[in-house]
Amino acid sequence: MSTSASDDYVVRAIRPDDWTAVRRLRLDALRDPVAHLAFLETYDDAVAKPDTFWQQRAIGSGESSESARQIIAEAPDGTWAGTVTVLIEEAGTKDWAGHPVERRQGHVVGVFVRPEHRGNGLIKALFDAGVSWAWKQGAERVRLFVHADNARAQGAYRKLGFEPSGLVVSFTKNVAEREREFVLER
Repeated sequence: MSTSASDDYVVRAIRPDDWTAVRRLRLDALRDPVAHLAFLETYDDAVAKPDTFWQQRAIGSGESSESARQIIAEAPDGTWAGTVTVLIEEAGTKDWAGHPVERRQGHVVGVFVRPEHRGNGLIKALFDAGVSWAWKQGAERVRLFVHADNARAQGAYRKLGFEPSGLVVSFTKNVAEREREFVLER
């Protein structure tokens, strides 16, 4: 059996006391060259948020939450190499874009892997953990949205088994731009 470099990482849910590392990783993600396509938030907006925001985020999407889970990959040297967050969306509610949610599903957001950790299977390890958590929460499918111009991310999601659903929505930061929904059925 072959092993990948991702076997050297600890993949786990964040904990409440991780809030400073949660903040640091998010700020680094927002400095990525494609952050303007990948994230709805800007660096300036995120850096201005108070410590209490990051503390609540670490609790609200941490290891004891049943509605959201942020998964991180910790490198052997202790640095956080990447992250994926999965939100649970309930049937009968409306999603962030105002569309009805027809069934319980996971919604992947906040995907980021540091450039020096890309291409070694780490994204698969992060998604495996996030999707597994969503299945345990009773999700019937897992979805994500990716900017129409973000070919690198679309390719990565296809390799992970996600397929375009056909749903295309306006990009929140610029309604002239589009995002495509990708889904993984249970």
